[in-house]
Amino acid sequence: MRRFFVVTTLALGVAYAGVLGLLYVKQRDLLYPRNPARAEVAAANLPGVEEVRLTTADGETLIAWVVPPREGKPVLLFFHGNAGNFGPGRQARFRALTEDGTGLFAVNYRGYGGSTGAPSEAGLEQDALAAYDAAMARFGADRLVGYGESLGTGVVLRLAASKPLRAVILEAPYMSTAAVAQQIYPYVPVALLMHDQFRSDLAIGKVRGPVLFLHGVRDTVIPYSQGEALFALASAPKRFVRFPEGNHGNLVSQGAVPEIRRFLADQAAGALPASDVILATQEAPRQ
Repeated sequence: MRRFFVVTTLALGVAYAGVLGLLYVKQRDLLYPRNPARAEVAAANLPGVEEVRLTTADGETLIAWVVPPREGKPVLLFFHGNAGNFGPGRQARFRALTEDGTGLFAVNYRGYGGSTGAPSEAGLEQDALAAYDAAMARFGADRLVGYGESLGTGVVLRLAASKPLRAVILEAPYMSTAAVAQQIYPYVPVALLMHDQFRSDLAIGKVRGPVLFLHGVRDTVIPYSQGEALFALASAPKRFVRFPEGNHGNLVSQGAVPEIRRFLADQAAGALPASDVILATQEAPRQ
């Protein structure tokens, strides 16, 4: 019996070590389930959009989509989530965000959507800086609103901690990617093994400007509690919009776009309170 126990324990230990090794080796494939295919801008049905190429400081070429703003409107400097490319789902989002004349500057990270290279936290930071420099040169920093979606919330927070932005929008934000991964893999020492941890909890306090948080209560990818915890660390002015029926991918259909417009209008009018938490309007945008 004792020998059986020892053998079983050793076998389980070997199996556990093997799982840890596989997760360690494959971690960036798991974190960045990208689609490298380049979406055709001509088929996007996005009025006024143009495709531009950017070069990062470390020599990668990025594909970005730009929709110029109407007079007096801001420009959303958009950083997408960890999956896909600029396919139909994001195209519909871009149409909803820009139909009132708001501008857009959206970049495909390295390895995504026709951009060269392979993603990493350091690489995405270089991508964000290249996008910021190009957007600032074209539109001016005072018109730029940083917008992060899911993984992109960590990217935009790192950028906003060092560069001036008119405001920041965080859709489904997290404390860190390690904190999210720890909930998925509770028996793995994630903080010791994970390369790209995107420490939003350390960056949020360095952001000087209004921040809008958007989070679905039913989000099973990045738990709602992560957004609440990050909101508590943010400096004023800040606003948290909760979507009772929202999950990780449906906030546009739950009324996120009207809430974004309301936030930007309040910011422009100087009418933002120091801190508020509100329910979504539930008003879906026109398509």
